[in-house]
Amino acid sequence: MKAALAEARLAAAKGEVPVGAVVVCNGEIIARGHNLREHLKDPTAHAEILVLRQAALIQGDWRLNDCDLYVTIEPCPMCAGALIQARIRRLVYGAPDPRAGAVGSCLNLLEMKCFNHQVEVTAGVCAPECALVLQEFFKKLRRE
Repeated sequence: MKAALAEARLAAAKGEVPVGAVVVCNGEIIARGHNLREHLKDPTAHAEILVLRQAALIQGDWRLNDCDLYVTIEPCPMCAGALIQARIRRLVYGAPDPRAGAVGSCLNLLEMKCFNHQVEVTAGVCAPECALVLQEFFKKLRRE
């Protein structure tokens, strides 16, 4: 999660909403990234989507069955759906997202048994630190 937090801080420095993510396979980070929606002018350029793309290229397969995703905030519906599609083994996230979280806050796509893949979830890892990065970013934005 510390690597994902470092990515979130990079996003904040670029004026992006500070969300960072890493994909881990066999105990090693194989992909890292952060939100780039503003820079890429792409509504799908969430940290999770970008690192899933990187990881799939590195693994040479879209199926990431042996990989875990660490992200600083609870994934939105698009990203939660992408975790299912990528066959991610485990999601570890920091802060909950009461406005758009799709892993328990607003809805829980990852608990729906109708999907052909189930993702293990660990929530709340470094949650205060992850939330603080977001709070500081938005506080600064409101001041400016």
